[in-house]
Amino acid sequence: MTQTTDINRQMVLASRPFGAPTAENFNLVQSEKPVPKAGEVLLRTVFLSLDPYMRGRMNDAKSYADPVALNEVMVGGSVCRVEESNHENYKIGDWVVAFGGWQDYSVINGSELLKLDNNMPKPSHALGILGMPGLTAYMGLLDIGQPKAGETVVVAAATGAVGSLVGQIAKLKGCKVIGIAGGETKCKYAVETLGFDHCLDHKSEDLAEQLAKVCSSGIDVYFENVGGKVFDAVMPLLNSCARVPLCGLISQYNATELPSGPDRLSSLMGTLLVKRIKMQGFIVFDDYGHRYNEFSEQMVKWLMAGEIKYKEHMIDGLENSVGAFIGLLKGENFGKLVVRVGPDDLA
Repeated sequence: MTQTTDINRQMVLASRPFGAPTAENFNLVQSEKPVPKAGEVLLRTVFLSLDPYMRGRMNDAKSYADPVALNEVMVGGSVCRVEESNHENYKIGDWVVAFGGWQDYSVINGSELLKLDNNMPKPSHALGILGMPGLTAYMGLLDIGQPKAGETVVVAAATGAVGSLVGQIAKLKGCKVIGIAGGETKCKYAVETLGFDHCLDHKSEDLAEQLAKVCSSGIDVYFENVGGKVFDAVMPLLNSCARVPLCGLISQYNATELPSGPDRLSSLMGTLLVKRIKMQGFIVFDDYGHRYNEFSEQMVKWLMAGEIKYKEHMIDGLENSVGAFIGLLKGENFGKLVVRVGPDDLA
């Protein structure tokens, strides 16, 4: 984990995966520490965020963002210390949020950085509950889902960075909350710590039957971040005028072919039509970046009041980022996955 003064370790995309990524798709290389030009800032990465969207950026396919080029550094959000500054708004030692990628050092224009409070107790939270996952949960649920007191809200990946917050916010709004997660330990945590009313194991063979039982009045809001068999279980239970915020489909990211069985598209479209369901995808910073301050102010209040619980899954070492990322796509993480790339002091 130790960083040197002259060497920049970089995790680059060596090849494009077919199906699930493997260690062979990545390569850890070394280069010289970059030098900032006028208006730029040299950053030392302390914390790196690992997120499911990164799998899509490994494909050479048209999407909402350009793919990572072969032999280029993997993209990713990071919390960094300023090592050298040629920008008037930043000084050495400042904490900032950047899109610095999987590497020890990065050079970024100061206009593209978000400055953090240097006294922030846990700067890594800027990658999770106070960052992209938190904004995703908050805006997706409240702006698109629009939950009302007494309604039933279902969220998959219920103990993940986004799902755990979706469920807790829904409870604060007076809803009945059903989580879906992988394994008994995660389900127990969702109920006993996060306050969900129920949490079901998506590995259960009778998931659809269990979900129908706990959602006896149907589902009013389903926060979609998984897809696959979870949505198959959810769709028949959606009430008229239900809302489905769509932020991800992690179960499909490694797919190389369509799922087996009948074509589900006609059934989905028929359900959306007959039940007048609103299903809306969103790219959180493109659609809601201008409302970050609104989100941050409210989330900080909930955190300080103890009304929101948050769990980080911290991994040490850039060299361990690949294994952690592969595990993320399998649901092996428990909480927001963050890599501690380097020391978090000024030494």
